[in-house]
Formats: sequence, C-alpha cells, structure tokens
Amino acid sequence: MQALYAEQALLPSGWARNVRLTLDCNGIIQRIDCNTIPHGARRLPGPVIPGMANVHSHAFQRLLAGLTEVADYPDDSFWTWREALYRLANRLTPEQLETITRYAYLEMLRGGYTSVAEFHYLHHQPNGHAYANPSELAECILAAADVGIGLTLLPVLYTYADFGGQMPAPTQRRFINDVASYLALYDALKRAIGKRSLVVLGPAFHSLRAVAQTQIDSVLKALPQTEIIHMHIAEQRREVDGCRAWSGQRPVEWLLGRFALDARWCLIHATHVNTVECAELARQQATVGLCPTTEANLGDGVFPAETFLQAGGRFGIGSDSQVSISAAAELRWLEYGQRLRAERRNRLWSPTQRSVGEYLYTHAADGGGRAIGQPVGAIASGRRADLIVLDSEYPLLAGCPTEHLLNRWLFAGGKQLIREVWVAGACVLSHGHHPGEHEITAAFRRVARQILNG
Repeated sequence: MQALYAEQALLPSGWARNVRLTLDCNGIIQRIDCNTIPHGARRLPGPVIPGMANVHSHAFQRLLAGLTEVADYPDDSFWTWREALYRLANRLTPEQLETITRYAYLEMLRGGYTSVAEFHYLHHQPNGHAYANPSELAECILAAADVGIGLTLLPVLYTYADFGGQMPAPTQRRFINDVASYLALYDALKRAIGKRSLVVLGPAFHSLRAVAQTQIDSVLKALPQTEIIHMHIAEQRREVDGCRAWSGQRPVEWLLGRFALDARWCLIHATHVNTVECAELARQQATVGLCPTTEANLGDGVFPAETFLQAGGRFGIGSDSQVSISAAAELRWLEYGQRLRAERRNRLWSPTQRSVGEYLYTHAADGGGRAIGQPVGAIASGRRADLIVLDSEYPLLAGCPTEHLLNRWLFAGGKQLIREVWVAGACVLSHGHHPGEHEITAAFRRVARQILNG
C-alpha cells in the first residue's frame, strides 16, 4: 500500500483540504480521507487535480506541426493539408514512428495528459503490403508508451476513399484493411498487449467516408465485449455535404438511424451537428471528442458546445494533429470558441459550477476517462491515481483563492504551472522533467533531421 497527501485536492464533490489518498499496489485509489494528517504519506507539493485523458491522438503528426502554415493554395483547407500529411505518413519507418510517438507522449505528460487514446491507422508498408508482423506499427505505439503514460490503443478500420465505397488512392495504401485483416490485426494486438495494466484495446472506424455499414456491423458483432468505440464524424462541411449527396442524410443523422449508440461510443469532432443531433447524442450518452486547437488550425469550424452541454452531453478533449499538446490550451480554446460564436463571455458553466475553468476541467476529465475505457478522470475510490500537481510556488498561483486555481491555470498559464505528474501512483514527471527526456528528445531530433532534411 502507498499513501499520498495533498493540502488541496479537487474531488468530485469539489475542493477538499488535507486529503490523504491510500493506493493499492496497482495505483488504484482505495480510500480518501479529508481534513486529516499525513500519517506517513508522501506530501505532494501543490494543489492536486485529476489527470486528463487525451481522447484523440495521431502521435506521428507531431512532426508535421507548424510546417503547413504557408499559403500554397488560394483556398487552403483540411483537404489540402491532408496531402502534406499523406506525404509524411508514407515516409515513416517503424523505428521513426516509435521515436516520434514516444516524444509526443512525453510532451503529453508535460502538458497535463496522463493517458491517451491513439487513433492508429498507419498499418502497412508504403506500398500497401503487410509487414511480416502485421501489427508491427501498432506495436511501435505500445513500445512508445513506456514513457509511463496510460494508453488506449485504437486500431482503425479504413477501407475506402470516400462515401459509396470509392477505391482508395495510392497515398492511402498504408491505411487500408478489409474486415478480415482488421480482425486479425485486432487479435494480434490482444496478444501483444497481454497483461499490461496501463493499456486498453478498442475498435475504431475512421469515418463514414472510409467504411461501409456492413463493415461496422461485422466488426461490432465479432467484438461484442468492447467497452469503447471511436469514429471521426462530421468534421468538415464538405464531409456533411458529401454524406447528404450519398445518402440524403447528415453524417450523425445517418449514424443515429442505423446504430444504437450508447456510452461506449466516442464521436470525434462532430463539428457540424444541429440541435436535434446534439440532443439525441446526449440522450444516448455518447461522448464527443473535441480537439479545438486542431479544429481551429484546420479550419473545421466550431462545435456547438453550449447547445450540447445544455442537453446534458458528455465530452472529452484531444490533441489530434499535435499542433498543440496542452490540456490547458484545448480547454481554453473550447471556451473561447463559444465566446466567439456568442460574442459573450463565460459560456460553459453550470449553476453548481460557476467557475468556467473548474466546469471545463472536471467534465473533460470525467468524460475523457469514460471515453478511453480507463479508470481515470476523477480523484475517487476505485479510480487510478493519475494526478496533476500544480506548482504552488509559481508566481501566478501566489495568493490565488482555491476557486480560481483552475481558471488561473487554464486561462492565464500553461505547462509551466505543472510541477508533478503521476500515473497509477508513480511520479513520471517531477519539476517538469522526465527521467528519460534527454534520450527521447535526442532521438526525436535525429529523426526530424532524417525526414525533414533527407
């Protein structure tokens, strides 16, 4: 047994003082005592909040961040950005993928994420042929998680180029599986994961553009015990228009009409949803995975979060294209997007949580934990001790009233306010540093030079 002690900790009921956490040997919180003394517990050096789940990541895209901000086309969009992405994806070796992913996961720990859902669709060799070990690239993701982050590995089924089963382009060959090869990959990953306590496996479908209804049905019937199901949907207006031209329905409308969505489903982006779709997603308890910095960078649009949350919707946040790797930045831009839509301030809150920062953080942490199928997202009995310790010595936090701590961090600070990061009761980041950071960073530099200067 291990015990940790915090003078201030954010529990599901709100901020508590003099909190002692008793953990089991797997880092699961067994008992919480408030208004108590340490009794030999290790003292945490600042206010403690639950670790954040990153619900949507394409880790390899970190190498592309900042390299597409040149106006090469008069009408730049997601679709022109995607061509640069394909060029990168088709150059990576397994070793390079692992190195980039490990570095991105280190940055996630620094940015306040203690677990990540990796939406992994890079499966094959550049010519589209399978590796001798068909799960080789996915196993590179598993290896990269040795930085100490919790991992939900989501191998992605991707078969077609667009609605109606259009044949994939040559640049998409590394992504493509049919149902049989996908299920074989899934089974191989079950074996590769084995008994790793910080890893969860779940299915994902790239988008309605990339799979057929019969494929979704077949996979879900073959994997009836899955706790989570992820899918991109309604990210771009062009996608919505394409779906309507193909089916006569909007993407979320189409999905709701054919599948019994429930709390297992996490729909990524869902940028372009209407009021009826928001209400139905909330009623069926599906989570929406929001990636505001990526959605802004790609010009996707702004998700109607006010409408969705007023309907009782659940959400998580993700770093997606890795243009920014910061839980604070995602939540800040989630709120700022709503302010820009409404031309008003302080949009996301509730009568019981009037602090915007606290509302955003606690809802994203809890919704994110549920969406990735891991026992995280709150400091509570039965949850994993994934913790963020804020730096009480940082000038912005000096004299800060407890009710403003999260607002101070999310709206006026950033990574520099994080002092320690704990995953499953283990301190993986101390004073902002990771024990393997020098080697991880040096390896990333080598790969960046190989690819960008090669």
